[in-house]
Amino acid sequence: MTKQNKTAITPTRDEDFPEWFQQVVKAADLAESSAVRGCYVIKPNGYSIWEIIQKELDARIKREAVRNAYFPLLIPLGYIAKEAEHIDGFAKECAVVTHHRLESDGKGGLQPAGELTEPFVIRPTSETIIGESMAKWVNSYRDLPLKLNQWANVMRWEMRPRVFLRTAEFLWQEGHNAFATAEEANADALKMLDVYEEVLRDVLAIPGIKGEKTADERFPGAVATYTYEAMMQDGKALQSCTSHDLGQTFSKGFDIKYQDKDGGEKHAWTTSWGLSTRTIGALIMVHSDDDGLKLPPRAAETQVVVIPFIKDEADRQKLEEYCDSVVVQLEAQGVRAVLDASDGRAGDKIWTHIKRGTPVRVEIGMREMEEGSLTFTRRDIGRDSKQTVPVDNFVDNCVDILDEMHNYMYEQAKNLLDQSIVDISSFDELEKYFNDPRNKGFARMDVSCLGDTACQQIMKNYALTPRCIPFVDKGKKVIIGKSY
Repeated sequence: MTKQNKTAITPTRDEDFPEWFQQVVKAADLAESSAVRGCYVIKPNGYSIWEIIQKELDARIKREAVRNAYFPLLIPLGYIAKEAEHIDGFAKECAVVTHHRLESDGKGGLQPAGELTEPFVIRPTSETIIGESMAKWVNSYRDLPLKLNQWANVMRWEMRPRVFLRTAEFLWQEGHNAFATAEEANADALKMLDVYEEVLRDVLAIPGIKGEKTADERFPGAVATYTYEAMMQDGKALQSCTSHDLGQTFSKGFDIKYQDKDGGEKHAWTTSWGLSTRTIGALIMVHSDDDGLKLPPRAAETQVVVIPFIKDEADRQKLEEYCDSVVVQLEAQGVRAVLDASDGRAGDKIWTHIKRGTPVRVEIGMREMEEGSLTFTRRDIGRDSKQTVPVDNFVDNCVDILDEMHNYMYEQAKNLLDQSIVDISSFDELEKYFNDPRNKGFARMDVSCLGDTACQQIMKNYALTPRCIPFVDKGKKVIIGKSY
């Protein structure tokens, strides 16, 4: 009988993928539940990933001449009512503020008081309130294009919350742009999808399928919604970002008009686009293993951890000083490195960093210090990558090692995605494929299948949705699968 290696995470991915995900979040110390149902505390280990996403995405957003601003959290109900079609998609998720103070209930407690004349909706998204400001700021064709972005929190009352995937409150950025023509707006929606792809591919090492959402899956009020659909290791899709061509839906609803060169008055054409902390959930489910989190190096706050192996307390100071000098050399190369001089056994520290996904672990004992060497292990490959090299060699090549790790992790995920897309030509094949629990992945079919009631029934029976109409197939195919 083959002996199974013990894993740090229980259950494993194959045993119970949803519970494995929760345990990885816990083991990596990324987030925890709060006193508010559906709202989570994102701990420093988790928030550091979001900070890197923010930094990388914000730089690219500004490269597109978009400027950051901030708009109110509370949106007047009247603004929401202007766009009935838009809010219909969020109505059941809206949290509403109806009172503006608290007073004693006479029993030692508090109760709401001061009922508002008009309730406020806690923003589920900001098209309406930003549209109101745009209407004041846009008067002439010279005011266009107007490109705005805000980093904010959003509230959508989630009935079945899951950390980093479906939460009542989450963090995101939402961009809102206005243009003089329909062509400019559509080009912008596609361009911002490309910007998202850059971050997902080049920072998070997440491959995906770029395409357009079907009419039923489109953002409420949009004329087109573009998406980047990633595949998790369990074969389910996760919508990693969206970019919407809103046509004139919101410009007409909020009277965003401009005077053209000929003196005529026209409504602007607008777009909106967003990426949220769901991407952290995607990162976990795309890359991690049964020992915990695996972080692509460019998404890691700490790319290299140096762990001193201290056998004799008399050696502690000089060994830690030596290890710290290695950290300084790595930092000079632009590597985010730290010395783990915390209390505890070196072996325990190693497992902590394995579970937290630290990309490279460096071990240095007295022998390595005397030899001028170190031993390092890559988190992406694991123990098979462990090797001892001269310190100078490692320092000089560390950036290349991290780049190699990024590329390896991306290719591993890309290969799984490519191998998990199955071309299906009949409804019988579609049903047979998803009826077999061993099959994990996406079906690719002719887009015309979506209009057939038989296809619709199969999708309903197996909880399938059309994920997107891929650009690469020029509108002829649709990707169908289960999703988060």
